[in-house]
Amino acid sequence: MDMKLELVMVPVTDVDRAKEFYEKVGFVADHDYTVSEEIRFVQLTPPGSACSIAIGRGLTRLTPGSLDNLQMVVADADTTLADLRSRGVDADGVEEHPWGRFVSFADRDGNRWALQELPDWSQQS
Repeated sequence: MDMKLELVMVPVTDVDRAKEFYEKVGFVADHDYTVSEEIRFVQLTPPGSACSIAIGRGLTRLTPGSLDNLQMVVADADTTLADLRSRGVDADGVEEHPWGRFVSFADRDGNRWALQELPDWSQQS
């Protein structure tokens, strides 16, 4: 049986402010629907990803800013850092670990993201 993760709810306080931030990061806004006064659904997808995030009203009981380790894989941490900073995103510098190179940032509510450049395991002995 296949199971594919396709949508992760990200709790935010201000939907428009969060949407603007994620678009600045480079996410594409796929949907923005106000269902009622209690429910608004905004789906955003990172470039090249099969999994999207959803922000909005009435979508989750999580506290805004409570996600502290959302992770995506990138081809090159240095290029990613330069791109994010050129877009005005306050991204932390490249952090080196044996399991990869990481760039991190937080959205305006404090939800934290790690962008991992995977190591070249073929070069390991």
